[in-house]
Amino acid sequence: MALHHRFRHQTYSPDPPAGPYELLCAPPPPEVGSDEYRGRLAQVGALYRQAGVAAIYLVHGTFTGTDALGLITELERFLPLAASGLRRRQKQLVDTWMGEAGNYTPLLARDLERALGGHDPPRIDVRLFQWSSENHHLGRADGAVRLIDRLHAAQHPPGSRVLLWGHSHGGNVFALMTNLLAADLPLRAEFFRAAQSYYRWPLLGRVDIPVWKRVQELLEGAAEPLGGIRLDIVTFGTPIRYGWDQGGYARLLHFVHHRPRPGLPAYRVPYPPTLDELLQAAAGDYVQQLGIAGTNFPPHTCAWRSWLAERQLARLLQPDVRRRDLLARLAAGARVPEAGTTLLVDYGNDPEEHARRHLMGHTIYTRSRWLPFHTEQIADRFYGRSAAAK
Repeated sequence: MALHHRFRHQTYSPDPPAGPYELLCAPPPPEVGSDEYRGRLAQVGALYRQAGVAAIYLVHGTFTGTDALGLITELERFLPLAASGLRRRQKQLVDTWMGEAGNYTPLLARDLERALGGHDPPRIDVRLFQWSSENHHLGRADGAVRLIDRLHAAQHPPGSRVLLWGHSHGGNVFALMTNLLAADLPLRAEFFRAAQSYYRWPLLGRVDIPVWKRVQELLEGAAEPLGGIRLDIVTFGTPIRYGWDQGGYARLLHFVHHRPRPGLPAYRVPYPPTLDELLQAAAGDYVQQLGIAGTNFPPHTCAWRSWLAERQLARLLQPDVRRRDLLARLAAGARVPEAGTTLLVDYGNDPEEHARRHLMGHTIYTRSRWLPFHTEQIADRFYGRSAAAK
């Protein structure tokens, strides 16, 4: 893949995928808090420290963030302090209601940091990054901009590794970020120009969402905007959307809950599913299949500036992807992105696979009980013998 990916959207095809993939059956997970659970995570922590991992960022997906409807953002333009408080309360409500169902909680982050050896130097910080979680291009673009700002402000040691975990469209926040980090100046300017009505008043020119202007200036003026850190990215159940630019990351791995179905190649999922299949997550994660191009929600009707920015970003991010072809894209049944390695994982019969809890197979990735399996797979592919030459 070329260094300058130019925000190219990924394709949808029933043909064998361009990216490598593996089929895995996850073994039954240990009991959370057991000696086996703690021991396995402690061993992973030692591997991560040896590889130079300074921090892990856990990033939620759509509808589990701080402003899923975009209303608090509109308030933020006039009352930033009040909006900040509302964002915190909104996320607290989500954490209380959803728990670990497709959501990374403060408790999970704290327990993971401790289990990885939080008291052993050098310490691996486990942090939560929160974005609005709006289901459109602008929401994910705003998340990418804010994540760049957050990573820059963190000032992780140059040369260290930062591990990014993204659930659902949190992974597509990462994809946009890699394109922003690797884009040339004209293309980057095109991105910020497309979103300009969102963060800068038309005609008046006043910036009322300053993080966008701050990140634009950072990317224009710094050869190493993130201070020379290396980004290792992992996605969980991320729908196939934006392309990935290799100039913006070091390593890339995808987990997809998948159960091959008779009559189809192992890398595809059938469409349309029956109601019983959805309720039973028969083929795995249906949200990963369904959340592709053409399924965005429009910004809130009160947010006319966001409407303008969303329209312009759509022209940049998916210019050749027509909404009316959505059914054909779904029928392709694509599971495997073009970049990175994809692990198609059968997680077996999960004890919480009631339809209300698994949400069409989409929430299994964020459960604490799967932390040993996920962290070990990452350690093996990123920092173990199989990654020694990378």
